[in-house]
Amino acid sequence: MTDTIDPDVQTDPMSDPVDRVLSHAESRSGVRTFGGAQALQDAGTAAGSTTDGEQWDLEARHALRRVPGLSTELEDVTEVEYRQLRLENVVLVGVYAQGSLVDAENSLRELAALAETAGSTVLDGVLQRRPHPDPATYVGRGKAEELKDIVTSVGADTVIADTELAPSQRRALEDAIKVKVIDRTAVILDIFAQHAKTREGKAQVELAQLEYLLPRLRGWGESMSRQAGGQVGAGGAGMGSRGPGETKIELDRRRIRTRMAQLRKQIKEFAPARDAKRSERKRNTIPSVAIAGYTNAGKSSLLNRLTSAGVLVENALFATLDATVRRTETADGRVFTFADTVGFVRNLPHQLVEAFRSTLEEVADADVIVHVVDGHHPDPAGQIATVRDVMADVGARDIREIVVFNKADLIDDDTRMVLRGLEPDAVFVSSRTGEGVAELRAVVEDALPVPAVEVRALVPYERGDLLSAIHETGIFLEQEHESGGTRVHVRVSPRLAAELEQFAGTQ
Repeated sequence: MTDTIDPDVQTDPMSDPVDRVLSHAESRSGVRTFGGAQALQDAGTAAGSTTDGEQWDLEARHALRRVPGLSTELEDVTEVEYRQLRLENVVLVGVYAQGSLVDAENSLRELAALAETAGSTVLDGVLQRRPHPDPATYVGRGKAEELKDIVTSVGADTVIADTELAPSQRRALEDAIKVKVIDRTAVILDIFAQHAKTREGKAQVELAQLEYLLPRLRGWGESMSRQAGGQVGAGGAGMGSRGPGETKIELDRRRIRTRMAQLRKQIKEFAPARDAKRSERKRNTIPSVAIAGYTNAGKSSLLNRLTSAGVLVENALFATLDATVRRTETADGRVFTFADTVGFVRNLPHQLVEAFRSTLEEVADADVIVHVVDGHHPDPAGQIATVRDVMADVGARDIREIVVFNKADLIDDDTRMVLRGLEPDAVFVSSRTGEGVAELRAVVEDALPVPAVEVRALVPYERGDLLSAIHETGIFLEQEHESGGTRVHVRVSPRLAAELEQFAGTQ
């Protein structure tokens, strides 16, 4: 969910990537074009809101924008000063089995939004029905030739497959279509690389990219030749250079493995600072609430609505990657924190789950998880299942979960009834209009853990620090002011109970 959009974005309905796809012919032999996408909001529903702060990060992100319709190829050398960056034109391709058409369409709609977020223009998209993807070319030799004709007719320069292709499949498909072929994983990694801004985030993304790249290295011509061996080997070095040598691709693999080891060590070095902050919150018994959910479901917008955090909000997938923690208070004055986390997506690359495991610890260590679901999405059940699978991977299965259906302002009564049947205890909110936010805050406050130790004490007036600590982390059951101090009956943490113990017997 996004409440803030770039004013430069066109409101023409044809600006939606899938609407552009639908403008092309829908009938091709053995191939089916797909329906309208709902992975991204349109300009009408992504109206601005005052709850998202100044959004300086968003302004900085849009400071350099790609210019569509302009070519980087030079017709005259004098034009070198006036070149503009050209958007990639892409065609999407997916394969589905009998009975899984709806899931395949939703997945391809999401891929269109991913491609748009990565900075490309989606020209066309096709779905092919077959029992299993072809092990050689993913779509089969005949359909690869048809796909080549589609690419040529629309002028595309890239094909994106809605799966993670094996290295051999990608090479074979490139050889058949004669343009660059990438897969869903590569697009997600590219988005993460664009949006990472902290040192830890950049290191995590680079590690995931290298893990993805390592089995996909390929070389051509001299780059595959031996580095040494024989009189003519190693540039004619002659004696002293003979031997089996090492190919260039082996050197590249060794460099990548070395860099991956450095990045893993660097990411581990970030852990103490994060653990120190987390342990300080635990020491002070400050409950934490993690906001988790599908990408573009509205987690950052909801955090801004709840805490006025000013976190970056954009109508894009994976707009924010780094965990953001904000302090807030309950109605009775207890302090707790909200943590915004990286979004999830179906078929989230396992490299990213491993690389961002340290960031996802915010979810695993939370006392309560607010699971945000896009109620306006065509497949909310699929979103819920995807997020719960990832939460289980990071050890958050047993944490109290509050399901929140966001974008309630876009949901009709029939859809609301269906969603209520899906999750009977869910809360409906709209981070755009503020509907249901007060109810959500009340539900979250009720779910926070209650301090374990019950204490009765007469706190002297000069120990106002203890009363302040009780207000922040404990619960007042009774409070009465007397001549000798404040008589309290409270529930507090064991650490604070130990400090109050010296006043417990005071009459």
